[in-house]
Amino acid sequence: MKITRKIIEINEDRCSGCGECATACAEGAIQIVGGKAKLVSETFCDGLGACLGECPEGALSIVERESEDFDPDAVEAHLKEAPTEKPALACGCPSQNIEVFPASLHSKSPVQAGEMAESALSHWPVQIRLIPPSAPFLKNADLLIAADCTPLAYAGFHRNLIPGKVVMLGCPKFDDVEEYVRRFTDIFSIADIKTITVVDMEVPCCSKLPMIVRKALSESRKSIAFEEIVISRRGEVLQKRAVA
Repeated sequence: MKITRKIIEINEDRCSGCGECATACAEGAIQIVGGKAKLVSETFCDGLGACLGECPEGALSIVERESEDFDPDAVEAHLKEAPTEKPALACGCPSQNIEVFPASLHSKSPVQAGEMAESALSHWPVQIRLIPPSAPFLKNADLLIAADCTPLAYAGFHRNLIPGKVVMLGCPKFDDVEEYVRRFTDIFSIADIKTITVVDMEVPCCSKLPMIVRKALSESRKSIAFEEIVISRRGEVLQKRAVA
């Protein structure tokens, strides 16, 4: 029977398919289908909004409209039949693939000349859009926010920049700038970030990256001075400067 009540609404344009809401929904009302969060049945949603605070994109809201009434018996039957694995991310990778690598696999010290170069990466994933603000490796982290061309241009990226830092890669030209601002705002709000280093290219489109970080710091009301490192197209460090 349909009644007028509160129920979840999902803005698919904002949804990144991270699966945080599906994990938070105890009734199993939300699933990731085709890389987007979907309300699989109105009868499974109690309208209390436990999932709202878990969405890093602000894609969820509670609305009051005519819908099927919440059915706890249907929820119980649904949960008994539902698979136990975690929802998939938009990229098709399982969400449990968030990893923190053992300290023995990476070093906080730059590699010295003549030493065998190994990966200094301490975690996975690395793409800005795929890292949830609640990722454990973000807590009290020293962030290295890098334009995704910089590791290819700068030969010393692993040796000189990554050690001791959490890496977040993205493209300020082709990705959604406002999505980046929202994600960094959430990260700065909850993760107690210690330091930030922004690495970008000398090309004009890359200049958006420090602007994104400044805006997110402002919206999160956090005051963290950060360093910007500018890399040339030939892989030279052109500039290092502190950004208030």
